[in-house]
Amino acid sequence: MTELHHDELKDPKKRDMLVLASQAMGALGAGALLWPFVDSMNPAADVLALASTEVNLESVKPGQEIRVMWRGKPVFIRHRTEEEIKEARAVTVDALPDPQEDKERVKEGKEQWIVMLGVCTHLGCVPLGNNAGEFNGWFCPCHGSHYDTSGRIRKGPAPANLAIPDYSFTDDTHIKIG
Repeated sequence: MTELHHDELKDPKKRDMLVLASQAMGALGAGALLWPFVDSMNPAADVLALASTEVNLESVKPGQEIRVMWRGKPVFIRHRTEEEIKEARAVTVDALPDPQEDKERVKEGKEQWIVMLGVCTHLGCVPLGNNAGEFNGWFCPCHGSHYDTSGRIRKGPAPANLAIPDYSFTDDTHIKIG
């Protein structure tokens, strides 16, 4: 039999390997225990299904507005007339509470379509549409906020314009929101 010498027991390389192997196994074990908890924080399948929605705009005539739901919130989609577009672009932006050009709120080449979250920026009410309010856009009757044909706040307590969600045109008559 081979005898172990006292110097072999004190070899730091052997001890370091054992420590590293133990730490690696401990980290793997902790990860295996924590993974179900971390995975439970991912959105559920029903929530992911609401992450985006496609809308067919074929039947929406100039001057009409539709409302769709996206992520549990109403979205206003309006097919603006040439007159409404001219009116929105004629506004002096510096005079607005939340200055923003009309061209910043629409997609280039698709200026006739305005897509906005239908949630008042004051207290989260749903404004009335179809040329409501003093500026022929949207009006929140709860607290008196008036929005223009570009969804910009013009009068009332709302601090900001109606929000523009992330959206894109998939073709000439369909948009994808989200």
